[in-house]
Amino acid sequence: MQFEGKRALVTGGARGIGAAIATRLGSNGAKVVIADLDIDKGKETAARIGSGAIAVQLDVTSPESWQAAKKEVDAAFGGLDILVNNAGIAGRSAPTWELSFEEWKQVIDIDLTGVFLGCQTFITGMIDQGYGRIVNIASIAGKEGNPNAVPYSAAKSGVIGLTKAIAKEVATKGVLVNAITPAVIATEILAQVSEEHISYMTSRIPMGRVGQPEEVAALAAFLSSDDLSFSTGAVFDLSGGRATY
Repeated sequence: MQFEGKRALVTGGARGIGAAIATRLGSNGAKVVIADLDIDKGKETAARIGSGAIAVQLDVTSPESWQAAKKEVDAAFGGLDILVNNAGIAGRSAPTWELSFEEWKQVIDIDLTGVFLGCQTFITGMIDQGYGRIVNIASIAGKEGNPNAVPYSAAKSGVIGLTKAIAKEVATKGVLVNAITPAVIATEILAQVSEEHISYMTSRIPMGRVGQPEEVAALAAFLSSDDLSFSTGAVFDLSGGRATY
């Protein structure tokens, strides 16, 4: 899959899954925007990708931050062809009755509202140019619900519904919108959850291992490419066999 002439933005692109996706797209010719709250790490990742990659600071929960990022993207690249909504947090592992409202809201704001704002910010430009690919990183938790991860499960379930709904709105406009539902992936986000929770998630994977960021990147690259032409509003499993639907 080649991406020469394509312009992509990856949220949470400074590290982990986001960095793997940005690297995959950039190594195949795309101009890549690393959009991350950690601008210093974002610049490091952009420098590692090389020519054609830039970093912008982005708070995915802020409409104003999204608009500022869009101005930078438009100035640098003149628009966007590919949007990967990857930024997210796991939140604290705890039963519902022990969580504060602030803990609930933080996860929902980043993991769900951030995806909505990203789509809303860039989709009109994609409609106007008659072309776009949006890839939303959801989770197996959004399908099955993980105990002690209620905010995360709810947010990722919301991402699945959001993906399906937006895809139908733009199905005849050249813009394809799909989601990926990974099981547990070996990234820094695992530091946010307990060992007990990691063991629970891994025990449910028939392959008996966690996934790697590069495996997510491979699927995201396909969903961002011109090879994809007749799938939209779809949810692509990446769970080592865990998903039952």
